[in-house]
Amino acid sequence: MSEQSKDFTPDQDKLQEMIADSDTGGRSPEGIPAKVLWGVPLAWSLFQLWYASPLPYIFNIGLFNSTEARSIHLAFAVFLAFTAYPTFKSSPRNYIPIQDWIASLVGAFAAGYLFLFYNQLAERPGLPTTTDLVVSWVGLILVLEATRRALGPPLMIVAAVFLLYTFFGDMAPDMISWKGASTAKAMSHYYLTTEGMFGVALGVSTGLVFLFVLFGSLLEKAGAGNYFIRVAFALMGHMRGGPAKAAVVSSALTGLVSGSAIANVVTTGTFTIPLMKKVGFTAEKAGAVEVASSTNGQLTPPVMGAVAFLMVEYVGISYVEVIKHAFLPAMISYIALVYIVHLEALKANLKGLPRRHVPTFVGQIMGFGGTFVGLAALSAGLYYGLGWTKDVFGDATLYAVCVMIAIAYVGLVWYATKVPELETTFEINELPDPKPTIRAGLYYLLPVVVLIWCLVVERLSPSLSAFWASILMLVILVTQNWLKSIFRAEGGAMMDYMRQGVIDGLEGLVAGARNMIGIGVATAVAGIVVGTLTLTGVGALFAEVVEYLSGGYVLLMLILTAILSLILGMGLPTTANYIVVSSLMAPVIVTVGAEQGLIVPLVAVHMFVFYFGILADDTPPVAMAAFAASAISGGDPIRTGVQGFLYDIRTAILPFLFIFNTELLMIGIESWVHLVITIVTAIIAMLLFAAATQGFFIVRSRIWETVALLLIAFTLFRPGYWMDQIYPPLVSTPATQIYDVASELPENGQLRIRVKGETLEGAAVDKTVMLNMGETGSGEDRLMKAGLELREDEGKMIIDNVQFGSPAERQKLDFDWEVVSVEQEADRPDKQWFYIPALLLLFVVVTLQRRRLKAAGGDPAHA
Repeated sequence: MSEQSKDFTPDQDKLQEMIADSDTGGRSPEGIPAKVLWGVPLAWSLFQLWYASPLPYIFNIGLFNSTEARSIHLAFAVFLAFTAYPTFKSSPRNYIPIQDWIASLVGAFAAGYLFLFYNQLAERPGLPTTTDLVVSWVGLILVLEATRRALGPPLMIVAAVFLLYTFFGDMAPDMISWKGASTAKAMSHYYLTTEGMFGVALGVSTGLVFLFVLFGSLLEKAGAGNYFIRVAFALMGHMRGGPAKAAVVSSALTGLVSGSAIANVVTTGTFTIPLMKKVGFTAEKAGAVEVASSTNGQLTPPVMGAVAFLMVEYVGISYVEVIKHAFLPAMISYIALVYIVHLEALKANLKGLPRRHVPTFVGQIMGFGGTFVGLAALSAGLYYGLGWTKDVFGDATLYAVCVMIAIAYVGLVWYATKVPELETTFEINELPDPKPTIRAGLYYLLPVVVLIWCLVVERLSPSLSAFWASILMLVILVTQNWLKSIFRAEGGAMMDYMRQGVIDGLEGLVAGARNMIGIGVATAVAGIVVGTLTLTGVGALFAEVVEYLSGGYVLLMLILTAILSLILGMGLPTTANYIVVSSLMAPVIVTVGAEQGLIVPLVAVHMFVFYFGILADDTPPVAMAAFAASAISGGDPIRTGVQGFLYDIRTAILPFLFIFNTELLMIGIESWVHLVITIVTAIIAMLLFAAATQGFFIVRSRIWETVALLLIAFTLFRPGYWMDQIYPPLVSTPATQIYDVASELPENGQLRIRVKGETLEGAAVDKTVMLNMGETGSGEDRLMKAGLELREDEGKMIIDNVQFGSPAERQKLDFDWEVVSVEQEADRPDKQWFYIPALLLLFVVVTLQRRRLKAAGGDPAHA
């Protein structure tokens, strides 16, 4: 690496401009336009807080139904997109041209049309007037342009292609041809109902995403982002390649509430990338570590780049279930990235940063033990303590908890004043001491605790939970420095601190709204894609194409779906990314998989396409996160993206694994022992896979050792594969015994049946489906409750009736189809027996590599 590369320092103004261009808008006018760009986002945040709060129901004023709220939400987003984002990169940034003022006002009116004329539109459903159609066309075009300004052309182009298909489908190739839609029908569908732009995606953006993005912005404004970074460095910076490990941890913490991989890269990368280079990482590898860790932040609960809330709507499960399913893959992915960084440090014999005070071994053990015990005590106190208050205070529990949180907050702020304030410089030359660093911002964790408590324990709605967490965060923003000045007896400065706190709170609200501009317009435009699928039925054609190309091979079908998800996800923000790939590609896996007998829980399918859509952020040639990282590192953006994708291979392999082994998503876990075994083996397997892809374990691996590590990792991840080669996983039972099999299933057990027949269009169907049997009872009753009525005809079981809206109808079963057989799990040994030979082979590899390390005098880089 050249000296010039080593001395490269990023231009902070350019980095902030990059964040502005991608997230908050690149314009910074003066005078009245500046006040507008401050006041309108503030009004938007206040509207969203009011909409999420219980206050409208308490005072019975300002009540909005979901359609009205979506319309107002989009009106704010469109107005700000035209005023905050310049038309082109060369357009003026220090003032707002008159045409943009006009476009912003017209766009806001068109977006707000459903709110302004809600009653009139409700009285004429499906019968739009000329005015309705004109407003719809104008609004649709302006939202597309707003999306281009805020997010670039990719999403706009995708939506435009789907729009063209809607109107000119008769000119498409025969395989995907359709008759086309009239203007009245299309505009009613896209704009005047909740099937298109004002559909589920915009609803989730309005009701959920905004509050969580606002919460993240308030955390960042309060200084929590800097706190997370300093704590990560204090705890991990001294290790081999310590800055890179700290980058992974700090990006994970920032990604918990961040909705943007690019903002995550710039926020944490400004600190971490120069320090990684300082200890010996090349510019490309330093940038790649930050890219990989920031991208993975979008996969990490509880927010997942706001996709967690969309998944609730699209998959039809609770928010807590989404978090449960997403937790283990995200955790083992991050652990593996830390390990990859460790291996890179071993290969290059890199060291960490120096510590001010080196604790003794006993001190380290005491510190770790104290931290663990303290966290355990805090968790237990929160769970059981607040549970106890319910019994004592009853309906007054909310007020009692507020008092307890207030006391905890004041106490933690007082505790923080006993140590120096955290530095905010972009350069860390010497690691901060862990204990005072952790003490300095413990109170930042209180809003996170409140958020998780409301979501997981109280089971409040996500929007109401985020509302209370945001209110607490606002209180912290306004009062933290004022309280510190009191505890430090700084006298006359107290009112100045209070005044500055109010300003910081307002700035945090403004920043949160500006961070939502792109997401707001993106979810609306992504609704065009969803609306096209429901209007034209083209989604089924994707399944046919993939099935044809894959030749019926399930693994090849998954690979093709992954590649298409990567392509579709390039250049799209996280929320729009998920909407597009889940709408287009998730049905492909469900449909084609069922034809081949692969039955996968819907959440696993959505997680699969979501993972590959997100990996587009660090996949060249688009790789927006890689370009952001290279602006800091001074490295080549394409090579940074390629290296980042190589680091992310461990993430790319996970979706394939949890499609075939849903235990990785915490599905089918039967006991605590089973849970512990699943977590431990998954972590070991991912670490071994990471070691194999890096070609380095204890020392540099030989080819056969790399193959052995891959084999061991595969066995630990999916032991059932080897058992399937010896014992068939399923046995077929004649369909005439379906009632007996159904009656023997446990409560909510799954009945797996193979059916065949013909669709109304004459297409042959032969597929396997799963039906939930619900409560125990007779087989015939349980099938009836699942919506399926059968008749026996010459020894065959024929579907006689399918109840509308039932589980059977959702599986797209039809009249007169034949139930060919019932598939039951075979009685065979536990698949975990294959862990034993895998661990024995691991023991052999470890023994041989340790011998080579000893022969090299303990230097892994030269062993």
